[in-house]
Amino acid sequence: MEYSTFGRHVAVDTWGVNFEFLNNAEFLQAHMVEAAEACGATVLSVQAKQFEPQGATVLVMLSESHISIHTYPERGFAAIDCYTCGETVDPQLAIDYLVSVLKPEKTYAKKLIRGLGEMSVVEPEIKQAVLVK
Repeated sequence: MEYSTFGRHVAVDTWGVNFEFLNNAEFLQAHMVEAAEACGATVLSVQAKQFEPQGATVLVMLSESHISIHTYPERGFAAIDCYTCGETVDPQLAIDYLVSVLKPEKTYAKKLIRGLGEMSVVEPEIKQAVLVK
């Protein structure tokens, strides 16, 4: 069986996010797992660290790769990253879900197409996904 090395890697900087959202590793962890589920990824493990006096880092390891966030609540900033291998799991859906939860004032995003030779950069459209509970 031949395997594809194709992958998509979406990185987004969010600005103007509520301090309380960004300073709560448990809140972020729960929503990042939901983001993984929203894009059809398989969660393998989760690591979360709440920093003092503020800030958090959460890493969700996926069978398809990862979703991560690192926050600076005092600046209203979060760096979010989602990389998935293969064609079936779309990292943009996870990013859209997280942007809908965090409700930033501004987002700046790039998407890398990986595993096909030279990486190409695409300007993704960030959508405010509808939250489904």
